[in-house]
Amino acid sequence: MNVVKILMDLVRFMKNSRLTEAQMKELQNRKLREMLRFAWNHSAFYRRAFEKAGITEEQLDSLPLSAFPTIDKRILIEHFDELITVSDLRQEDLRKFDAQTEADRKPYQGKYHVVHSSGSTGKPGYFIYDEAAWHTMLLGIIRGALWNMTMPQILKLLAGRPRIIYIAATDGRYGGAMAVGDGIDGVGARQMYLDIKTPLKDWIDHVRKFKPNIIIGYPSAVKILAELVGEGKVQVQIKRVISCGEPLSVGLRKLLEKTFLCPVINIYGASESLALGVETGKEDGMLLFDDLNVIEVENGVMYLTSLYNFAQPLIRYRISDHLTLKAPMHSSPFTRAEILLGRNEDLLWFEAGDGHRDFLHPLAVEGFCIEGLLDYQFRQTAPDAFEMLAETAPDAQISEIEAEMLRQMKAILQEKHLGYVQFYMRFVDAILPDPATGKKPLIVPSEKPEMGEAV
Repeated sequence: MNVVKILMDLVRFMKNSRLTEAQMKELQNRKLREMLRFAWNHSAFYRRAFEKAGITEEQLDSLPLSAFPTIDKRILIEHFDELITVSDLRQEDLRKFDAQTEADRKPYQGKYHVVHSSGSTGKPGYFIYDEAAWHTMLLGIIRGALWNMTMPQILKLLAGRPRIIYIAATDGRYGGAMAVGDGIDGVGARQMYLDIKTPLKDWIDHVRKFKPNIIIGYPSAVKILAELVGEGKVQVQIKRVISCGEPLSVGLRKLLEKTFLCPVINIYGASESLALGVETGKEDGMLLFDDLNVIEVENGVMYLTSLYNFAQPLIRYRISDHLTLKAPMHSSPFTRAEILLGRNEDLLWFEAGDGHRDFLHPLAVEGFCIEGLLDYQFRQTAPDAFEMLAETAPDAQISEIEAEMLRQMKAILQEKHLGYVQFYMRFVDAILPDPATGKKPLIVPSEKPEMGEAV
């Protein structure tokens, strides 16, 4: 990858951050109309869907986006071959490609970057980026990772060839791993992949030898490295932590800032568009990249329209994230996301005997930064019950951890008016990542539990 071209394109791309709100809206609308026209002319699926909705070609430049039909993962899978705009791609061929035992970052046919996305449907969806879309997306991620840095500061940083460690699922066609790897290559930095399945004892050796000065990864995984630093098992001098792939809680952000003594940048992305926004702190909220996407929220449902992926247009595509949108601040032209709650499938829904129904979001327990507690998961066992699975360090004080977890969970349930909900605790040897995604889900499917003590 041409580092000079990346940097020149990045300079031009970063200028969008200095636009006024009106200029950003104008740019976004111009790109939106271009995408709508392209989809009409090159996608049989969208032409038919638009016409079915009563939309004519003449209206493509004037109708509000809300007038256009929505799609979701099910529709994408069912109509994949006629939705995409390239003639040499078929979903069945991608399934064969995805089934290869040795997955790597190599593009399909040498030109299509294939991102595998699993979900509640049980059938993987494929999100395709051609080289042009991939390049634009990388610029978005690099801009986010270097947020609040001037170009002289960026050049100085890159001139020293930073040592970047990426802690996540790295051994498959995960969009984050692919994008991070190509982005690091693009700026000429040195990199080390540290897969989350790597034994913890090996983490120490790898980190000591590589001596990273920039960290990228799942916040839950970066937290483990922070704990190793806090325990004095490794020593690092970190210039920037870049969180991605999972929601970053306020409590964990504070822990990482305190441990590494550097800015913590949170990149927001999804398989559908790997560069959605950036968050530098709770005060500003999540800044959405309006020059790359249009994000709508209607009745609590989020819809994404990509403005740069012409190979696989995604127009009003439903995403299971929860956002509350706010207007840009005077210092930035980008729309703000007030709250980033997570995914619909990461909610526990409970129902009382009188029909009262409410949810518990696992991220509500962000205060579970308990010494010796390595990880936890939730499994619903009944309409009014769930269990917590807990993984602890070998020398942990189980009874103390259990008492503190029970205390905090009782308080959370009472605050949510879920006092009727019973919960159990079960300590396990290890909480493993989902083989389909490489990530550790906060909620796992129900099974007959080995019950502990009900609370």
